[in-house]
Amino acid sequence: MQLMGSILLVLFVIRLCHPEVNGKQEVAPPVADDAVAPPVADDAMADDFVIPDSAYEQPAQLPLNPPSFRKADGTPLKHRIFSVSSYRDCFPDVQDVHFPAAVANGVRPVQNREEADLRKSDLLYVGANPYYELDPGMSSSIPYLVPKASMLLQDVGRRFMDSLAVKGIPLHTIIVTSVLRTEDDVTRLRRINGNASEQSCHRFATTFDISYNRYHTVSPPDQPQRRAVRNDSLKFVLSEVLRDMRESNRCFIKYEVKQGCFHVTVR
Repeated sequence: MQLMGSILLVLFVIRLCHPEVNGKQEVAPPVADDAVAPPVADDAMADDFVIPDSAYEQPAQLPLNPPSFRKADGTPLKHRIFSVSSYRDCFPDVQDVHFPAAVANGVRPVQNREEADLRKSDLLYVGANPYYELDPGMSSSIPYLVPKASMLLQDVGRRFMDSLAVKGIPLHTIIVTSVLRTEDDVTRLRRINGNASEQSCHRFATTFDISYNRYHTVSPPDQPQRRAVRNDSLKFVLSEVLRDMRESNRCFIKYEVKQGCFHVTVR
């Protein structure tokens, strides 16, 4: 009997020191939110923070062809080109209308190009934008506009490309032929062009000219330059866009016959 008691005492001590012999694991108490986590070895952390190769892949190039718009039955959906009833009637704004808007929204005229480079607080550089191109032969003006006019030009270019996409026409960008003219630019221009105005709205960085008979074709870089759309068709689309912008009271527009451009001043 004394031997049996000794055996039970030994078993009790073993269970007390080694609870896993019961076949059950003790549940650890919950950890408080502000408790400090134990340190983790560097090699253990490495497996948790492996960056997959896909993270370094370059994003796919944006498509240069217009998206395909389709009806519910899957057939292509294209909007017709309507143009405007008359260029002269839809864009009749003369100098007497443009000039007050230019003075109200523009900057003090810039004497020369060196001064323009120092007026960065008033002017925005508009020489690089995916929605329009500057005429490579532009020599009588420099690519600066006031912020309001810069936004207008970008919106015209973007809406033009949007309209081409909706109508199923290959993408093109508009070409800007004149932007800010310094006082020196106006003086030189008047020497070779008697019709050039001494009170040009271009002096206030509120006005730009968009060619209506030349456009830049957008082509994939791995394909030859394409030219599948007539200038007249692109002019029709551009006139629709400009008519809507003018009717939204965002600008004044004059249809220039001799210069082959739309003369646009922000309002």
